[in-house]
Amino acid sequence: MSVRRFMISSRAVRDGYASFDGDLYNHMVRVLRLGPGDAVQLADEKGVVHEGVVNQVAKEWVAVKIISSCLASDSAADAPLITISQALPKGDKIDLILQKGTELGAHEFRLFAGRRSVARVRKEQISAKLERWERIVSEAARQCGRLDVPSVSWSPGAQEAAAESGQELRLILWEEERETSLKQLLEAAEKPASVCVAIGPEGGFDPLEVQHFLEYGFQPVSLGSRILRTETASIAILAVMQYKWDGI
Repeated sequence: MSVRRFMISSRAVRDGYASFDGDLYNHMVRVLRLGPGDAVQLADEKGVVHEGVVNQVAKEWVAVKIISSCLASDSAADAPLITISQALPKGDKIDLILQKGTELGAHEFRLFAGRRSVARVRKEQISAKLERWERIVSEAARQCGRLDVPSVSWSPGAQEAAAESGQELRLILWEEERETSLKQLLEAAEKPASVCVAIGPEGGFDPLEVQHFLEYGFQPVSLGSRILRTETASIAILAVMQYKWDGI
């Protein structure tokens, strides 16, 4: 039987042991019925893989003894680090974006409140929202066998999101762009070390938001003649970029 792999936070590892409670405890002990002596593999957000065995199972927590740790090799290591700068969509669309984006190799998700975003996040909700979004990408990484977990951050608006982006190649998907398509840009561009793609909400970007991104070095591109839904756009551009630059 293959060794079970679990995604963990590097903070959980201390003094040769890793301990967990909550959802991970429930999955390991109550769902998979793992017990003392069972071999497990733990992968953290830094790309470190820990080989270990279950050492102790208590009523609400489980401890794993770490046998060895190493930085995992990744076949996509030479692919650009891709950040999706996403204006918050309504409903559960963000769940799909985070899940599928993780499967397609996104390195980071920078979410922000768009001027035309229907969904709103109050200041007191940010911490709980980030915790939930981090769980989604962690679970998606575990399911698809990734060795790392994308980071998720929140910005109050487009200007802040643009200002925090220092990637080598910065793009904004804009339906009003008439001269440059994504295909044209990728055919002409050398493979960058990092990419940030800004994507608007259901109603698209407000002109002032576009101006903010342009001021911070973003290049406007279109995805062609069709206007894609916001949740489709992120999936489409990640698939294209990963195919173009051998990430998958």
